Amino acid sequence: MKIYFPQWQGSGTGKTIKDGAKTILDYLNDPEFIHIPLSEIPAGKEGKKKHHINNYDAITEQLIQLKKSIDQAQPNTIKTIGGDCGLEIVPVSYLNQKYPNLGVIWFDAHADINKPCDSPSCNFHGMPLRTLLGEGSEHMTNLMFSTIEASQIHYVGVRDIDDLEQIRINDGAIYAPRKTRITDLVNTLQSKKITHLYLHFDFDCIEPNDYNKTYYQVSDGVTISDAENCIKALQENFTVVGSSVLESITTDTIELNPIEKIINLLMK
Repeated sequence: MKIYFPQWQGSGTGKTIKDGAKTILDYLNDPEFIHIPLSEIPAGKEGKKKHHINNYDAITEQLIQLKKSIDQAQPNTIKTIGGDCGLEIVPVSYLNQKYPNLGVIWFDAHADINKPCDSPSCNFHGMPLRTLLGEGSEHMTNLMFSTIEASQIHYVGVRDIDDLEQIRINDGAIYAPRKTRITDLVNTLQSKKITHLYLHFDFDCIEPNDYNKTYYQVSDGVTISDAENCIKALQENFTVVGSSVLESITTDTIELNPIEKIINLLMK
């Protein structure tokens, strides 16, 4: 199943995320991508906060539609063009239900593991992993097919971590090295008997000098070359059943040239 879901409301006011998703869709020019409609409930500067989550009503309305679409299709694999990271609670929880002990590889500069009540921004794209762990807002539980364990999470490129996020990472012994060695990641996954993977790819994991058309730019990131090599190694050693490309903001397909191989590896 291929999904185009340009959710931006999880970032607070970042409509550029919606535009960036459309650019990737245009680049791929693949009619197999189904479109998930966005909510018409006011969001962004006109949005309302509920349960410590900005734009809560708009987010939940459209995530319900995403869940219905996936549930009806019952796909074996999911590829998603997004959109902000908050949308991941639906495809990851679906594939986790389908494939026991799914490994979740989180290519991201940010940990995305805040509780709503702890989030400095109250933006949901910083909360998906905590939600997937079953430790987020109880009001979001019905949007998921299942919950995951901390041992399933493996970060690549994470370097902007809130203090309370770091405590959760430490308490769960979550794989989060400052610099990822591909062989170590592969060995870690194999030692856990993980055979199936979900590859979440937020482009801000990349070093901004390599690619800076992202919603956030965080220095000292993963090089494009290392990201490509890591994805290839994971695809060679495991069965990748889900992947996403998220939070690029360029509206010019030519500016996708540096990340073209990454998009193709994850979406084709």
